[in-house]
Amino acid sequence: MSRATWIHASILGAFCLAFGVVLAETDDLTRNDIKQRVLEDKERSLAQVLPAAIHDNSPVHDIVTLKNEHGEDVTVYRATKGGVVTGVAYQITGSGYAGPIRLMLGLDAEGKILGVRVITHKETPGLGDKIQVDKGDWILRFNGLSLGNPVEEKWKVKKDGGQFDQFSGATITPRGVVGAIRQGLHFFEDHKTALLEAR
Repeated sequence: MSRATWIHASILGAFCLAFGVVLAETDDLTRNDIKQRVLEDKERSLAQVLPAAIHDNSPVHDIVTLKNEHGEDVTVYRATKGGVVTGVAYQITGSGYAGPIRLMLGLDAEGKILGVRVITHKETPGLGDKIQVDKGDWILRFNGLSLGNPVEEKWKVKKDGGQFDQFSGATITPRGVVGAIRQGLHFFEDHKTALLEAR
């Protein structure tokens, strides 16, 4: 190796080493901030479906992991008051027009819906995005309902013989949300004992 080649290789090696050190340091400095932001986002989502009045714990830290009907892990956040489980919340997913619709479903200990909120979706603005609480009150109409109210066969959009409104020009989106909520209610019924078990 010539002296010039050795010098260039040394400079390049030193540059790569310095860049690697800076990258590692930046990662260390930001990792905790990122974790904190993720935790705060989760707490905000849970606060919308688990009212503060029903718990004296921090649901984001009271977690149970169970398997759904597809064998996938579901992280369940539990609200407790005086050591008794008063509500649970977990993510559900429906199939929308433009892809998956991820929602947070909150239920009380009887299986009644405390709230449903959209976490992420790619539905068409002005049509499918009416599932968002800041775009309309459609999603609020599920509050207080349960698997038996309405009866199982009515857990569909009106176009499919159910009781829930669809949007003009956007039936697929509400159909996906209603289906996801129905599945979420079944998940609660299937795992009720484990979900409400005191620790």
